[in-house]
Amino acid sequence: MTPQPAAPPNRISLSPVRAVLFDRDDTIAFTDREVYAEAARWAAEEYGLDARVVGAEMLRHWQERALTWWDLRTEDDETAFWDGYGQELMGRLGLPPAEAAVFMAEYPYERFMKPVPHAREVLRALRAQGLKIGVLSNTLPSIDRTLEAVGLDDLVDVAVATCTVGVHKPDAGAFLHAADALGLRPAEILFVDDKPENVEAARALGMQATVIDLQGQDEEAIHDLRAVLGLVGERVPAGVGGPC
Repeated sequence: MTPQPAAPPNRISLSPVRAVLFDRDDTIAFTDREVYAEAARWAAEEYGLDARVVGAEMLRHWQERALTWWDLRTEDDETAFWDGYGQELMGRLGLPPAEAAVFMAEYPYERFMKPVPHAREVLRALRAQGLKIGVLSNTLPSIDRTLEAVGLDDLVDVAVATCTVGVHKPDAGAFLHAADALGLRPAEILFVDDKPENVEAARALGMQATVIDLQGQDEEAIHDLRAVLGLVGERVPAGVGGPC
Protein backbone atom coordinates (compact mmCIF):
# COMPACT_ATOMS: atom_id res chain seq x y z
CA MET A 1 0.00 0.00 0.00
CA THR A 2 1.25 3.47 -0.86
CA PRO A 3 2.23 5.40 2.30
CA GLN A 4 -0.13 8.26 3.07
CA PRO A 5 1.23 11.76 3.63
CA ALA A 6 0.97 12.75 7.26
CA ALA A 7 -1.77 15.24 8.07
CA PRO A 8 -0.53 18.56 9.45
CA PRO A 9 -0.64 18.47 13.27
CA ASN A 10 -3.36 20.48 15.04
CA ARG A 11 -5.04 21.35 11.76
CA ILE A 12 -8.54 20.37 12.89
CA SER A 13 -10.09 18.46 15.74
CA LEU A 14 -9.91 14.70 15.26
CA SER A 15 -13.45 14.22 16.56
CA PRO A 16 -15.21 11.41 14.71
CA VAL A 17 -16.88 12.42 11.47
CA ARG A 18 -19.55 10.61 9.49
CA ALA A 19 -19.09 12.31 6.13
CA VAL A 20 -16.49 14.20 4.15
CA LEU A 21 -17.79 17.09 2.07
CA PHE A 22 -15.47 18.17 -0.73
CA ASP A 23 -15.32 21.19 -2.94
CA ARG A 24 -14.89 20.14 -6.57
CA ASP A 25 -12.55 22.50 -8.42
CA ASP A 26 -8.92 22.37 -7.29
CA THR A 27 -9.91 19.92 -4.56
CA ILE A 28 -10.99 16.66 -6.20
CA ALA A 29 -10.89 17.86 -9.82
CA PHE A 30 -9.12 20.53 -11.83
CA THR A 31 -9.36 22.26 -15.19
CA ASP A 32 -6.69 20.88 -17.49
CA ARG A 33 -5.28 23.74 -19.56
CA GLU A 34 -3.84 21.20 -21.98
CA VAL A 35 -7.38 20.51 -23.17
CA TYR A 36 -7.58 24.11 -24.37
CA ALA A 37 -4.56 23.43 -26.56
CA GLU A 38 -6.13 20.17 -27.76
CA ALA A 39 -9.40 21.94 -28.61
CA ALA A 40 -7.50 24.68 -30.41
CA ARG A 41 -5.66 22.13 -32.54
CA TRP A 42 -8.94 20.38 -33.35
CA ALA A 43 -10.54 23.68 -34.43
CA ALA A 44 -7.48 24.57 -36.49
CA GLU A 45 -7.76 21.32 -38.42
CA GLU A 46 -11.57 21.46 -38.68
CA TYR A 47 -11.89 25.07 -39.78
CA GLY A 48 -8.45 26.06 -41.05
CA LEU A 49 -7.79 28.48 -38.18
CA ASP A 50 -4.60 29.40 -36.33
CA ALA A 51 -4.49 27.15 -33.25
CA ARG A 52 -2.80 29.85 -31.19
CA VAL A 53 -5.59 32.31 -31.97
CA VAL A 54 -8.28 29.76 -31.13
CA GLY A 55 -6.67 28.87 -27.81
CA ALA A 56 -6.24 32.50 -26.81
CA GLU A 57 -9.83 33.36 -27.72
CA MET A 58 -11.20 30.35 -25.82
CA LEU A 59 -9.33 31.34 -22.67
CA ARG A 60 -10.27 35.00 -23.00
CA HIS A 61 -13.94 34.17 -23.60
CA TRP A 62 -14.15 31.91 -20.54
CA GLN A 63 -12.43 34.47 -18.33
CA GLU A 64 -14.96 37.09 -19.43
CA ARG A 65 -17.94 34.79 -18.84
CA ALA A 66 -16.62 32.86 -15.82
CA LEU A 67 -18.95 34.53 -13.31
CA THR A 68 -21.98 35.12 -15.51
CA TRP A 69 -23.65 31.80 -14.69
CA TRP A 70 -24.35 32.36 -10.99
CA ASP A 71 -28.07 32.93 -11.49
CA LEU A 72 -28.69 29.73 -13.44
CA ARG A 73 -31.00 27.35 -11.55
CA THR A 74 -31.83 24.40 -13.81
CA GLU A 75 -30.18 22.25 -16.45
CA ASP A 76 -32.43 23.93 -19.03
CA ASP A 77 -30.98 27.27 -17.91
CA GLU A 78 -27.51 25.84 -18.32
CA THR A 79 -28.26 24.46 -21.78
CA ALA A 80 -29.37 27.92 -22.88
CA PHE A 81 -26.22 29.41 -21.34
CA TRP A 82 -23.91 27.06 -23.24
CA ASP A 83 -25.84 27.58 -26.50
CA GLY A 84 -25.27 31.31 -26.21
CA TYR A 85 -21.71 30.82 -25.06
CA GLY A 86 -20.90 28.68 -28.08
CA GLN A 87 -22.43 31.15 -30.51
CA GLU A 88 -20.47 34.00 -28.94
CA LEU A 89 -17.27 31.98 -29.27
CA MET A 90 -17.98 31.26 -32.92
CA GLY A 91 -18.38 35.00 -33.50
CA ARG A 92 -15.01 35.65 -31.90
CA LEU A 93 -13.45 33.03 -34.18
CA GLY A 94 -15.18 34.30 -37.30
CA LEU A 95 -17.22 31.11 -37.74
CA PRO A 96 -20.94 30.73 -38.51
CA PRO A 97 -23.21 30.46 -35.42
CA ALA A 98 -24.40 27.06 -36.63
CA GLU A 99 -20.94 25.63 -35.88
CA ALA A 100 -21.46 26.27 -32.16
CA ALA A 101 -23.37 23.03 -31.65
CA VAL A 102 -20.59 21.00 -33.27
CA PHE A 103 -17.83 22.72 -31.32
CA MET A 104 -19.60 22.50 -27.96
CA ALA A 105 -20.51 18.85 -28.50
CA GLU A 106 -16.87 18.04 -29.25
CA TYR A 107 -15.54 20.03 -26.28
CA PRO A 108 -18.23 20.38 -23.62
CA TYR A 109 -17.51 21.95 -20.24
CA GLU A 110 -16.83 18.67 -18.48
CA ARG A 111 -14.22 17.55 -21.02
CA PHE A 112 -11.81 20.14 -19.63
CA MET A 113 -11.86 18.55 -16.16
CA LYS A 114 -9.57 15.87 -14.78
CA PRO A 115 -9.43 14.24 -11.33
CA VAL A 116 -6.68 15.44 -9.03
CA PRO A 117 -4.00 12.88 -8.12
CA HIS A 118 -5.29 10.08 -5.85
CA ALA A 119 -8.90 11.33 -5.94
CA ARG A 120 -10.50 7.97 -6.60
CA GLU A 121 -8.14 6.23 -4.18
CA VAL A 122 -9.09 8.62 -1.36
CA LEU A 123 -12.83 8.50 -1.97
CA ARG A 124 -12.77 4.71 -2.08
CA ALA A 125 -10.82 4.57 1.18
CA LEU A 126 -13.31 6.90 2.87
CA ARG A 127 -16.19 4.83 1.60
CA ALA A 128 -14.49 1.69 2.93
CA GLN A 129 -14.56 3.29 6.40
CA GLY A 130 -18.32 3.72 6.10
CA LEU A 131 -18.20 7.46 5.61
CA LYS A 132 -20.57 9.34 3.34
CA ILE A 133 -19.06 11.41 0.54
CA GLY A 134 -20.47 14.76 -0.52
CA VAL A 135 -19.47 17.43 -3.01
CA LEU A 136 -20.44 21.09 -2.59
CA SER A 137 -19.29 23.30 -5.44
CA ASN A 138 -19.97 26.84 -6.61
CA THR A 139 -20.86 25.62 -10.06
CA LEU A 140 -23.50 25.13 -12.72
CA PRO A 141 -26.36 22.60 -12.39
CA SER A 142 -24.48 19.91 -14.37
CA ILE A 143 -22.37 18.78 -11.41
CA ASP A 144 -23.38 15.12 -11.79
CA ARG A 145 -22.16 15.13 -15.39
CA THR A 146 -18.82 16.64 -14.42
CA LEU A 147 -18.27 14.08 -11.65
CA GLU A 148 -19.03 11.31 -14.12
CA ALA A 149 -16.54 12.81 -16.56
CA VAL A 150 -13.73 12.64 -13.98
CA GLY A 151 -14.70 9.12 -12.92
CA LEU A 152 -15.87 9.89 -9.39
CA ASP A 153 -19.67 9.93 -9.62
CA ASP A 154 -20.10 6.38 -8.33
CA LEU A 155 -18.25 7.28 -5.11
CA VAL A 156 -20.30 10.39 -4.29
CA ASP A 157 -23.49 10.13 -2.23
CA VAL A 158 -24.57 13.76 -2.50
CA ALA A 159 -23.51 16.34 -5.09
CA VAL A 160 -24.69 19.92 -4.62
CA ALA A 161 -24.23 22.60 -7.25
CA THR A 162 -24.84 25.93 -5.55
CA CYS A 163 -26.61 27.28 -8.65
CA THR A 164 -29.48 24.90 -7.98
CA VAL A 165 -29.68 26.03 -4.34
CA GLY A 166 -29.61 29.74 -5.12
CA VAL A 167 -26.85 30.55 -2.62
CA HIS A 168 -23.12 30.12 -3.10
CA LYS A 169 -20.26 29.44 -0.71
CA PRO A 170 -19.34 31.02 1.66
CA ASP A 171 -23.04 31.69 2.35
CA ALA A 172 -24.15 29.55 5.29
CA GLY A 173 -27.17 28.35 3.35
CA ALA A 174 -25.01 26.40 0.91
CA PHE A 175 -23.34 24.41 3.70
CA LEU A 176 -26.59 23.81 5.57
CA HIS A 177 -28.24 22.55 2.39
CA ALA A 178 -25.40 20.06 1.86
CA ALA A 179 -25.53 18.90 5.48
CA ASP A 180 -29.28 18.36 5.20
CA ALA A 181 -28.80 16.40 1.97
CA LEU A 182 -26.26 14.19 3.75
CA GLY A 183 -28.67 13.73 6.66
CA LEU A 184 -26.08 14.86 9.18
CA ARG A 185 -25.39 17.67 11.62
CA PRO A 186 -22.60 20.06 10.59
CA ALA A 187 -20.40 18.83 13.46
CA GLU A 188 -20.41 15.35 11.90
CA ILE A 189 -18.95 16.60 8.62
CA LEU A 190 -15.38 17.28 7.55
CA PHE A 191 -15.28 19.94 4.81
CA VAL A 192 -12.35 20.28 2.41
CA ASP A 193 -11.95 23.30 0.10
CA ASP A 194 -9.14 25.21 -1.60
CA LYS A 195 -10.51 28.63 -0.53
CA PRO A 196 -9.83 29.73 3.07
CA GLU A 197 -12.99 31.87 3.21
CA ASN A 198 -15.13 28.80 2.51
CA VAL A 199 -13.32 26.78 5.16
CA GLU A 200 -13.82 29.58 7.69
CA ALA A 201 -17.54 29.72 6.88
CA ALA A 202 -17.87 25.96 7.36
CA ARG A 203 -16.09 26.12 10.72
CA ALA A 204 -18.41 28.91 11.83
CA LEU A 205 -21.31 26.48 11.38
CA GLY A 206 -19.57 23.81 13.45
CA MET A 207 -18.09 21.71 10.66
CA GLN A 208 -14.60 20.41 10.91
CA ALA A 209 -12.81 21.88 7.92
CA THR A 210 -9.43 22.19 6.30
CA VAL A 211 -7.88 24.06 3.40
CA ILE A 212 -6.27 22.08 0.61
CA ASP A 213 -3.61 23.70 -1.57
CA LEU A 214 -2.44 21.31 -4.27
CA GLN A 215 0.22 23.80 -5.38
CA GLY A 216 1.95 23.56 -2.00
CA GLN A 217 2.13 27.30 -1.42
CA ASP A 218 -0.01 27.61 1.73
CA GLU A 219 1.94 26.25 4.68
CA GLU A 220 -1.23 26.03 6.76
CA ALA A 221 -3.02 23.81 4.25
CA ILE A 222 -2.81 20.16 3.32
CA HIS A 223 -1.07 19.65 -0.01
CA ASP A 224 -2.13 16.16 -1.01
CA LEU A 225 -5.68 14.79 -1.06
CA ARG A 226 -4.49 11.64 0.71
CA ALA A 227 -3.89 13.72 3.84
CA VAL A 228 -7.67 13.80 4.30
CA LEU A 229 -7.46 10.16 5.38
CA GLY A 230 -5.48 11.26 8.41
CA LEU A 231 -8.09 13.83 9.40
CA VAL A 232 -11.24 11.76 9.66
CA GLY A 233 -10.48 10.11 13.01
CA GLU A 234 -12.35 7.01 14.06
CA ARG A 235 -15.65 6.35 12.39
CA VAL A 236 -18.86 6.73 14.39
CA PRO A 237 -20.63 3.35 14.29
CA ALA A 238 -24.02 3.27 12.60
CA GLY A 239 -26.80 4.35 14.91
CA VAL A 240 -24.51 6.17 17.33
CA GLY A 241 -24.83 9.89 17.87
CA GLY A 242 -27.61 12.41 18.14
CA PRO A 243 -30.46 12.93 15.73
CA CYS A 244 -29.61 14.41 12.36
